[in-house]
Amino acid sequence: MIKLERAQKEALARAIQDYMQDELSVEIGQFDSEFLIDFVTEKLAPIYYNKGIEDAKSVIERRMLEMTDELYEIEQEVDI
Repeated sequence: MIKLERAQKEALARAIQDYMQDELSVEIGQFDSEFLIDFVTEKLAPIYYNKGIEDAKSVIERRMLEMTDELYEIEQEVDI
């Protein structure tokens, strides 16, 4: 599971509390909002992590194709 720094978790908890109050008219405390962060992180982190890996793989594959093209461009002819 992703480990958030204390300050990050507190800021997220405050944002969740504000959202719940503003959008849903529900008041939740610090403990409940941190519990929600833990739950959401546990369930969603692997999905976002895997998406990040897929995106990184796409970038690497694209760069490898570019490098392959560049290598073909500098390849010298052999007359034997």
